[in-house]
Amino acid sequence: MSTDARRLADPVLASTEVAIDRPRQHRPDADTAGASGPVPAWLRFFSSELRLVFGRPRNLALLGVLALVPIFFGIVFRLTLSAPTGPGNGPAFLNQLAGNGVFLALVVLSLTLLLLLPLAIAVIAGDSVAGEAGLGTLRGLLTVPAGRSRLLAVKYAVIGVFSLAACLEISALSLIMGLVLFHTGPVTLLSGTTISLGAGVVRILLVTVYVALGLTSLGAIGLAASTLTQHPVGAIAGLLVIAIASEICDQVPQLSSIHSFLPTHYWLSWDGLFRAPIDWSGMTHGLVSFAVYAVVFGSVAWAKFTSADVTS
Repeated sequence: MSTDARRLADPVLASTEVAIDRPRQHRPDADTAGASGPVPAWLRFFSSELRLVFGRPRNLALLGVLALVPIFFGIVFRLTLSAPTGPGNGPAFLNQLAGNGVFLALVVLSLTLLLLLPLAIAVIAGDSVAGEAGLGTLRGLLTVPAGRSRLLAVKYAVIGVFSLAACLEISALSLIMGLVLFHTGPVTLLSGTTISLGAGVVRILLVTVYVALGLTSLGAIGLAASTLTQHPVGAIAGLLVIAIASEICDQVPQLSSIHSFLPTHYWLSWDGLFRAPIDWSGMTHGLVSFAVYAVVFGSVAWAKFTSADVTS
């Protein structure tokens, strides 16, 4: 009896041979499942958003420009700062820069907070939702059941990560330039007390995180604006105008009654870290202000985003 005849006569043999000849199917669940279990959906979406934001050439160009700022100002101050400047001339801690290069990080952070850092956050926050609407991908995201709040939370978390990354980049490069171009050693605080270089770097890192939180609160305003329009340029421009107008109003003495309500008022309230003992009052007020702005405008963004029509 031939092989084909035996296969037809014996169904068990036929099914066995078919099972042997069939190629093994790939099962992603079997490969990814393990002791740690499958990756949560929100974590996959968060990592996808991070790759999207940090992979865009425009955003990388922003980080590249921010990276050039410490190098530029480090060289400029090294060539021009032969003696301490008079009081009131230049940004905070510029007088101390000639004596210790670690203060370059504080000077550069203060300078970039005037325009470049708000611009970078405006681009990221303004494009977060409006960019999806402009590309036509927002409609698909809105059809996901019960996923709008999570989507908005992930997008705001990415804004916070970008704010921290931008501030850390500036601080790290400024510290490197300060070590290369200026004298570096024990740090003399504003109160006259001297601390070790390591303790001074830790305080600068705390300032960096504080500034990043302030920018993240500004990002909440941008996120809310981004949910109100389908044109990211409008949201970006609007947030940048708000930031610049707030900084201008904060310098007008006649408007002192509203200074504490401005979103940028407490951005530079970290000088208490460079006193002994540390004065936390300014930073505490700042953190409360940042939290209020994040909650208020985050709620505005959530109310608009969760009620958006999928056909719009």
